[in-house]
Amino acid sequence: MAADTEKWREKQVALRVLVYVFVTHVFAGFIMLLFYLGGHADK
Repeated sequence: MAADTEKWREKQVALRVLVYVFVTHVFAGFIMLLFYLGGHADK
């Protein structure tokens, strides 16, 4: 039973890390897009 709970926790942590990495990359991409659009805007 304890080993079962430990495996579930490991999967939960791995999923959380994947979600955090994905969200961070999406946010970074959005910021880069803003800089790109700002640099190419008509002034």
